[in-house]
Amino acid sequence: MIMIGHSRGNGQNLARHLLSSENEHVTVHDVSGFACDDLHGAFKEAEAFSRGTKCQKYLYSLSLNPPAKENVETKDFEITIARVEETLGLAGQPRAIVFHEKEDRRHCHVVWSRVDTEKMKAIALSFPKRKLNALAKDIFLEKGWELPKGFLSPHLRDPKNFTLEEWQQAKRQGKDPREIKAILQSCWKQSDSKPAFENSLNGYGYRLARGDSRGYVATDMNGEVYSLSRYANVKTINLKQKLGDRKELPSVEQAQAQLATEIIPNLKKLYNEQSDKIEKLDSSYLRMRSQLTRMHKKQRSEQKFMQEKRSIAESKTRQERFNKGLRGLFDRIIGAYSKTKRENEFQAYQGVLRDQKQRDTLIFKHLRQKRELTERMSKQLKTPNQSYKALGAEIKRLNKIVRNGLER
Repeated sequence: MIMIGHSRGNGQNLARHLLSSENEHVTVHDVSGFACDDLHGAFKEAEAFSRGTKCQKYLYSLSLNPPAKENVETKDFEITIARVEETLGLAGQPRAIVFHEKEDRRHCHVVWSRVDTEKMKAIALSFPKRKLNALAKDIFLEKGWELPKGFLSPHLRDPKNFTLEEWQQAKRQGKDPREIKAILQSCWKQSDSKPAFENSLNGYGYRLARGDSRGYVATDMNGEVYSLSRYANVKTINLKQKLGDRKELPSVEQAQAQLATEIIPNLKKLYNEQSDKIEKLDSSYLRMRSQLTRMHKKQRSEQKFMQEKRSIAESKTRQERFNKGLRGLFDRIIGAYSKTKRENEFQAYQGVLRDQKQRDTLIFKHLRQKRELTERMSKQLKTPNQSYKALGAEIKRLNKIVRNGLER
């Protein structure tokens, strides 16, 4: 079932919508956990409790939409609702269930109060859309319903049109046999001829091939082989009727070579894009490092100028401490001159140490900035470098498949 949910307030508007006569049939199936047994009263009650909290969107409204051609019993809706409650953490919360029928479709609305009346706080819903999509996909696969396009994993789409992200995801995630069965069964049901079946398979990145032991198979970009009699749940005699003599089909190796030939140009495009990205990042790194070096040279030059200027001023100050003339001669006789000289030498030495420490501090700051730049660029280069190497290895693997297929 397709599930669409969101948190909301204004329960009276929601109640009016759920009871709207726009639908041919409206059935209030269940109102439980509330003191009132009608929608308006129940949602007023939820709003009243919400005033004891900071929660403004005190309701969670969810629509459950099964495929148009499927007849889903009420008990199956109830089972799904229970699974939703466990998934979102709404089990035990007051709720209302309403069924709508319009034209030839039936769907269900469920509304829960988000306020935990015992703790007087709203129940937090973390990533509800993601969780509901995962649950909905599981239900489609369990029921054997045709999967909507949005539920297909990247590795079940046409690899000739992969983006880099889709290719990466297709390579790293495991394959769900239920999904593969659903796709192959859907391709078979929708096709009335061999060309139509092949086109349908091609759209999902599969190729029709001749298997061993008189079998008909499909193969994919990763070299996996799937028996159509088992995965598409079709008898061999029916496969033969629609697909003809299996001897006229390409071998698995030939089919994989054909698929690889079609995929390689897109992978080369992605490969070149990563190469360009790496080159741009390298150029950017060299440019920023050059700018940083120029800035550091300027700062060190300014520091040197400041220290030399200060050193001259301090030297002048120390020199002025010596008396001149007869007073200076008297200072030499009584030893005051020597004392001042020792103090000046000590202060000059301290000034040298201070200046060196300042130079070291600036050097360490510059080294840290260079390391930070290098680390930052290394992080930016890590992903494109990994993708570049992985794409190169994949292109090499597919080229080998092409060569093997041509040799057959």
